[in-house]
Amino acid sequence: MKTETKNAESKQSQRNSAQGSAMFATKIDLSESKREKLIALLNARLADAVDLRMQAKQAHWNVKGPSFIALHELFDDVAAAFLEPIDEIAERAIQLGGTARGTVQSVSATTGLKPYPVDISAGTDHVEALASALAAFGKSIRAAIETADDLGDKDTADLFTAVSRASDKYLWFVEAHQQAKS
Repeated sequence: MKTETKNAESKQSQRNSAQGSAMFATKIDLSESKREKLIALLNARLADAVDLRMQAKQAHWNVKGPSFIALHELFDDVAAAFLEPIDEIAERAIQLGGTARGTVQSVSATTGLKPYPVDISAGTDHVEALASALAAFGKSIRAAIETADDLGDKDTADLFTAVSRASDKYLWFVEAHQQAKS
């Protein structure tokens, strides 16, 4: 996953260069080259977070079956839980002198998550699909914690740590629907 994370960051960095994204001046005591890498990392995880939120909404809108109301509400809770982290990730990119890349086009081009299946309706299928998305997201966030720490940015690492805790919490909530013992 670390290689996938680095590839996504590299693609984002290339897109930033191609789009003429200039770094904004800041007195934050991280070198410009480190800030560029951190901004690419933040934008890659921003894309994943926006995608994850929309995948949860897709499940929320389309779930059917005997556990409809419980899953409908849970999936909406998952989507809502990522609003604040999305904002914090985007704002951290700005704080470091970058530009947040949260448009539909940017997210679509950058996300590392697998596409959510749009042809499912059964609660069990949505539970599996959303659990898989949450697990993949959590893995990429944990890799981002390590990368931010390696770049000497404890603040960004801390932000990602909080996001990781939320991701794991909601993975637990979703997976609980698969884990009943008879």
